[in-house]
Amino acid sequence: MTQLPINENFVKPVADLAMLSDIKTLRARARKDIEEGAVTSGYAADRKVVIKLLNEALATELVCVLRYKRHHFMAKGIHSESIKAEFLQHANEEMAHADSLAKRITELGGEPDFSPDGLSERSHAEYVAGDTLNAMIKEDLIAERIAIESYREMIAYLTDTDPTTQKLLKEILAMEEEHAEDLASLMSNIKDV
Repeated sequence: MTQLPINENFVKPVADLAMLSDIKTLRARARKDIEEGAVTSGYAADRKVVIKLLNEALATELVCVLRYKRHHFMAKGIHSESIKAEFLQHANEEMAHADSLAKRITELGGEPDFSPDGLSERSHAEYVAGDTLNAMIKEDLIAERIAIESYREMIAYLTDTDPTTQKLLKEILAMEEEHAEDLASLMSNIKDV
């Protein structure tokens, strides 16, 4: 098999290059359906389904922001100051996730659903307030575990059909796993006083 060097560290068989479009074809496809923005004819996922999943993830992140913010303000006790800071940090990171999801929804031609009506029904995670520091940590950890599972399922669903959304979800998943580890550590070290 003939090999064509692409750069000094990587070579690609010529047969694989047959999958690439010629310049004229690329240009013509880019001009077709231009109102679709970033979504080209090569987009292989079901856009409506992806937008629905992303709006559910957005709702989940917003519910988590609200719960973490409540916990930040309601945490009391001898151990509360460092935990309050952790809750606030997680709330801010969850809001950044929500913003990223909303941006991706619009890139796909959808509308991010920020409506408070039905927010808890669209969210995968529940809003459980928790009345003690340990209960708050436990509810946040449960919510993170739900988010982890739902992001894993969405990533698996997308397989190779939407690599951009899949990459975003993998980045969010990594942060959710960090949150879960933080909370599991807090839960094992903090006792209600």
